[in-house]
Amino acid sequence: MNPTVSVVMAAKNYARFLPQAVRSVFAQTWTDWELVVIDDGSTDDTPRAVKPFLTDPRVRYLRSDKLGQPRAKTLGLRLSRGEFVAYLDADDAWEPTKLAKQLDVMRSRPKVGVCHTERLLMDESGIVADSRREPEPGTDSQEESTTLPTLFLSNPVCFSSVMVRRAVFDHLGGFDPEFDLAIDYDLWLRVGRNWEFAKVPESLVLYRTGHGSLSKKLSDRVATAISIMTRHAHRRGLANELPAGTVAKGFSSTCNTLGYVLRPSEPLAALRWYSRGLAWGGERVRSVKGMAAAVLRWASGRREKGSAENAVANL
Repeated sequence: MNPTVSVVMAAKNYARFLPQAVRSVFAQTWTDWELVVIDDGSTDDTPRAVKPFLTDPRVRYLRSDKLGQPRAKTLGLRLSRGEFVAYLDADDAWEPTKLAKQLDVMRSRPKVGVCHTERLLMDESGIVADSRREPEPGTDSQEESTTLPTLFLSNPVCFSSVMVRRAVFDHLGGFDPEFDLAIDYDLWLRVGRNWEFAKVPESLVLYRTGHGSLSKKLSDRVATAISIMTRHAHRRGLANELPAGTVAKGFSSTCNTLGYVLRPSEPLAALRWYSRGLAWGGERVRSVKGMAAAVLRWASGRREKGSAENAVANL
């Protein structure tokens, strides 16, 4: 008999985090699940970290040979059997009622293809912090509803929070192997044209941060997101289904957001991204304010450097 929920976990070199992730699955109040772990060519102790959990027949483990994120996650999907599929990255964790609360939503609303939740942030050591932060001045607050226009403007869906109806994958296929980053964003834009999204307004996921190069990963992710947005808006006709101005605002917002993140450490790079945001014209005021702030940050850094050099010269 097939389980109700298949939990798919693609892991690569996360042996130090994986036990917490798996234990959070075992702690679920909804117990009719299976866990499919795809070890995508790890070179650390991932096999040893998984081994204690394999005594439970609900857990299956397969070691692959560096498939990459989209193929590893799609392989886990193909090996799973549940009516609903929940993805959990090996460095994140769930609160105990996560699956049960999402199932309530999915079963009561058959048009919902994806159900997601809010999240809490935890650091590399697992210490949980409040995920709320003040928005950048000039940005809109996050809307509660997840619609196709809001998906194009940003990706509000935490990947480790999702539960997806298997019928969605049967209809649309798995993750696109062309993209190694932002693979969820491409999928959500495909889903949004055919299915509804729902959100459980509770923080039921612990999302780990601080164990990678944020600015580098974000820069690569944004570049990929722009490629995905271009594909959907202009090659697949999504622009014709969105309200006027949404496409320009989406591209502007993406560029401006990266500018905001880079501004403290790389103001000249931030300036370039703000300039791209201004060129799109969707958020002109935010772009101009960001450019001014980036220039001021660059000038401040120059003054600090000059002061330090003078101090050294006077020794």
